Amino acid sequence: MRLNDFMHRYGTPLTAGLFTVSAVSGVALFFHWAPRTFHAMHEWLSMLLLAPFVLHLVKNWKPLVAYAKRRTLLVPIALSLLAAVPFALTAGKGRAANPVFQTVTLMTQASLADLAPVLQASPEELLRHLQQQGYQAASTGDTVAAIAAASQAKPNDVLYAMLPGRRVDKPARG
Repeated sequence: MRLNDFMHRYGTPLTAGLFTVSAVSGVALFFHWAPRTFHAMHEWLSMLLLAPFVLHLVKNWKPLVAYAKRRTLLVPIALSLLAAVPFALTAGKGRAANPVFQTVTLMTQASLADLAPVLQASPEELLRHLQQQGYQAASTGDTVAAIAAASQAKPNDVLYAMLPGRRVDKPARG
């Protein structure tokens, strides 16, 4: 099979297939669903996606040039670059620069009493739930970080256990 035939036959389908894998793994990473499962998959298959992407560009070069001539390509590229700027400006600052991680860190420093309204529960309900889960929580004035330290757990795990969908009583941990 000639390269040109290969590009026309497989460029777009390979791009679509690998993009789908990249999109699913990216969404899973964003929501922290099994990050160990999806991290390497996302990185490596996203890199592999570059090859069929180039094939797709070669196959669709004339329409792409037509978009550029009509200037309809400029707005999407400008918007994409504009969306990337905040991420580029915080590069090198690690997770601390991400507002989501900043929020979680602040929440782990808050007491159960302070978190209760945000988590749509009473402080006593949060305390009872954490105790039933085996966490060492003594009072509604305890912070998530203090409870985690006393329980030899990660603060994020304690906070996650208090989320509304997670407050299902289970037998205490051993």
